[in-house]
Amino acid sequence: MRLRRFTRAAATAALALGITLGGTLTASAQTAGTLAAEHYVALGDSYSSGAGAGSYDPASGDCRRSTRAYPELWAAAHSPDSFSFTACSGARTTDVINGQLGPLDEQTTLVTISIGGNDAGFADTMTTCVLQGTSACLARVAQANEYIDSTLPGRLDAVYKAIRSQAPHAHVVVLGYPRMYQLNGSCWFGLSEQSRAAINSASDNLSEETAKRAADHGFTYGDVRPAFSGHEICSGDSWLHSVTWPVNDSYHPTAEGQSRGYYPVLNGLA
Repeated sequence: MRLRRFTRAAATAALALGITLGGTLTASAQTAGTLAAEHYVALGDSYSSGAGAGSYDPASGDCRRSTRAYPELWAAAHSPDSFSFTACSGARTTDVINGQLGPLDEQTTLVTISIGGNDAGFADTMTTCVLQGTSACLARVAQANEYIDSTLPGRLDAVYKAIRSQAPHAHVVVLGYPRMYQLNGSCWFGLSEQSRAAINSASDNLSEETAKRAADHGFTYGDVRPAFSGHEICSGDSWLHSVTWPVNDSYHPTAEGQSRGYYPVLNGLA
């Protein structure tokens, strides 16, 4: 009888001790998670740097890094332990590899990037479409699509491999591009509807190819097309510049496009 009472008492004590230790360990784990350092590096092209949003850091020069860009908005909202912003207007995949990866290391916890549009000839395509008419536009868009299908996947692979090599533990969020135009919208002048539809189709092709390559590398893809739906050029409430001054702001997100289009997508994934 005494042995049974002792066994029950011992079991009760052990259970109580286990609960206490379990609670202590859980609390410690939660504390460790809360205190884990956040080191954020923002890479990419003009859609990452914030070209078109204004309020540019003078020190960024031609890279045109804006205080209203989605990386700056995320850093301001979440106060990471470190934040490096190396995205640059006009950047291609090779520019990222050769000039933007310096801040990445084993301590990096978050990386964001949008890249590929300049490789595919985005600026030249838009210039051709605006200045040379529908026939030339369709031919230039077809050329861009050929590049997206055949060459861009390898270029994206090279960037993503370089990122993973230098930041092996980071959560990498790859952000895509919006469609440029709302079809049958409020624009009465400018490009033909056929040209606008072709440009949108190329944007879709670029987004879908980028999503595939990101997934193959285990990265998270952020599709911004739904966020910009109803806010394309010709929508009447556009978060994208049409032809504007300065001219290199043209066809880039406005400050609202960064804060209401890109930032919520990143915030939901990061």
